[in-house]
Amino acid sequence: MSDEPVTDEAAEAPAPLPVLTEPAEGVPPVITSESELDDCAAAIAAGVGPVALDAERASGYRYGQSAYLVQVRREGAGTWLIDPVTLPDLTPLDRSIGTGEWILHAATQDLPCLREVGLVPRQIFDTELAARLLGLPRVGLAAVIEHYLGISLAKEHSAVDWSTRPLPEPWLRYAALDVEVLGELRNLMGADLAAQGKSEWARQEFEALLSWRPAVKEDPWRRTSGLHKIRQPRVLATVRELWYERDRIARDRDTSPGRVIPDTSLVDIALADPHEPTDLPRGHRAIQRNQRAWLDAVARARKLPDAELPPASVKADGPPPQRSWANRDPLAAERLAATREALGAFAEERTVPIENVCSPDPLRRVVWSPPAERTPAAFAAALADLGVRPWQREIVAPMLADAFAAHPDA
Repeated sequence: MSDEPVTDEAAEAPAPLPVLTEPAEGVPPVITSESELDDCAAAIAAGVGPVALDAERASGYRYGQSAYLVQVRREGAGTWLIDPVTLPDLTPLDRSIGTGEWILHAATQDLPCLREVGLVPRQIFDTELAARLLGLPRVGLAAVIEHYLGISLAKEHSAVDWSTRPLPEPWLRYAALDVEVLGELRNLMGADLAAQGKSEWARQEFEALLSWRPAVKEDPWRRTSGLHKIRQPRVLATVRELWYERDRIARDRDTSPGRVIPDTSLVDIALADPHEPTDLPRGHRAIQRNQRAWLDAVARARKLPDAELPPASVKADGPPPQRSWANRDPLAAERLAATREALGAFAEERTVPIENVCSPDPLRRVVWSPPAERTPAAFAAALADLGVRPWQREIVAPMLADAFAAHPDA
């Protein structure tokens, strides 16, 4: 035995957490037939309590965000793994859940792909959103499980290609573990929400998820990395044509657009304005592999009339960038600063992220274009028109009224 003294640093080092490595009932087989789906639906219907759900997508590998594995677990029913590729209609499972509560982590990530296969929630408990409301420093599933259960959840398979068939057994184990403890987690978090007086906040936030839909992106090509280098409308039109051509190729091949060709190469092609294959930039195999498609896209942009060229920038429908407020409307800048100061103090006192009390966008819109009356009721109505929840309006509307009273019109 060593005679060296144990240092304070070594003595204070926390013991490693036990790792959750195996589902309680083992790794279930993947359901691929309608009869197996009926068995699953019957078991879930006979179970009790909330239903834990999760979905695995092939982000970065396949076109779109479809589910390639669905996991479901309920007390008394165990865990079930379902292949939505061979079973694209999971309405039998949806009927068996009925009005039962879903438990999801980061619900907005999974709701669209679950709806695609016929799974529609009537009640939701989102453990990630609950973690934010509770002020947890980290809100990923593994971190939340560590906080509440004192165990570690391995996440090494989170970014794999879930469209792979057959799915490797270690991946299936990982997938089953993702729903293994959601029920226990939900109960503990529900108790904490009640203890902190945040149950109603959570209820309203979860209810809003039932009608949530992903925003439709206008001019999605404008999100191309490196587009800021380009100001000429004709070159912007070329990037646009190239972006949509890449999207078409990706859809036809059922692959991620980024795997067809990266954004940087699209910008390089647009800047080169090639007429012939020899004019195309070098450095990426995808440029040569699809050279005819890229040249055709460039040619289409070249033929566009000036009236159809995109502007260098699109005017936002909301207030101007906040950095310009001090010059454009100093009074609005002062009112926003005062409101954010009050919000920050409230958020710190109640241990909740400030953006969960009120998102920056509706707050800026109301301050920049306030209601005619500067009362809490008027501000609450203006916030309601922008989708701000009742619990948030109750907190923020009086702060806005105070900020406007402290900084009145000249």
